[in-house]
Amino acid sequence: MDCETLIESAIRILNTSDPHEKARLGDSIAVKWLQGAIAEPYDPTVDFPVPDRPARLPVKLVSPSLMPKLGRAGSLQSRQAIVHSLAHTESWAIDLSWDIIARFGKQEKMPRDFFTDFVRVAQDEGRHFTLLAARLEEIGSSYGALPAHDGLWDSATATSHDLLARLAIEHCVHEARGLDVLPTTISRFRNGGDNETADLLEKVVYPEEITHCAAGVKWFKYLCERSKDPEFTISSKESDDSNEEIINKFHSVVREHFRGPLKPPFNAEARKAAGFGPQWYEPLAVKESNA
Repeated sequence: MDCETLIESAIRILNTSDPHEKARLGDSIAVKWLQGAIAEPYDPTVDFPVPDRPARLPVKLVSPSLMPKLGRAGSLQSRQAIVHSLAHTESWAIDLSWDIIARFGKQEKMPRDFFTDFVRVAQDEGRHFTLLAARLEEIGSSYGALPAHDGLWDSATATSHDLLARLAIEHCVHEARGLDVLPTTISRFRNGGDNETADLLEKVVYPEEITHCAAGVKWFKYLCERSKDPEFTISSKESDDSNEEIINKFHSVVREHFRGPLKPPFNAEARKAAGFGPQWYEPLAVKESNA
C-alpha cells in the first residue's frame, strides 16, 4: 500500500511543470488509486496547501481576444494551430481534474466515488494531451511552439472557493462547449485530408469528453440534493434530468460566474448523453433582460 494519500499525490502532480511528465505521473497515480495501492483519499488530520496556480512550463500566452485565428484545417499551418490549441486545453484539463480533487475533495467531505470519477477524468485528459502532442510532432510542430491562452484557468481561479460553481463552469459550460464544437472540428480535419487527427478526435477524445461532462453534471446534482438531505448518497436515487429546482440553481450559478450568454448551436445529443437536456442550457443562451 502507498502511504501517500490521493490528495498528496494530486498536489505533487499540480507541482510538476513539464506537461508530458504531468500526464505520465497522473496516469501512474490514477492506476495506483484505481487498483487500491493508494488507499486513502486524504488524511483527516492534515491539510496540505493547494497551489493557486499549477506549475507550468512557459508557453507564449496571449489574451483570448488576441489569439490568432485557428482557421478551418485546410492548410498545414491551420491544422497545427488547431491541434496545438487542443493540446493546450488538455494540458490544463489535467490540472483542473487534479485541482478539483485536491482543493474540494476533503473540504467538501465528498464521497469516494467523487475522487474516483475525477481520477478517471484526469487519466483521460493526460492521455488526450500525450496523443495530441505526439500528433502535433508528426505534423511538424510541437507543444509550446505556438501562442495559447489560459482562459480555462482564469475560470478555475474565479471558482476556487465554490465547488458548485467549479462543476457548473468548468465541466458543464466549458467541457460542454467542447462537445458542441468537436464534430465540426473533426469534419474539418477530414475535409482537409487529415484522417489521422480526425480519427484521434472522433474515436478517443470525443466519446471520453462526454463522460467528463457527465461527471460535472452528476456531482452538481449530488451537491444540490445533499444540501437538502445531508444523508443523500449518489446511489440512493439519481436525480432526474428535469428537476426544476436543480436546473434553476444551475442557471443562477452560471449567470453569476460566466460572462454573457452561452453560444449555440448546441450538441443536444452529446449533452443528453452527458446527463443534461436543453432545459439546462437553452435559457442561458438568451441574454438576461434587466427589466
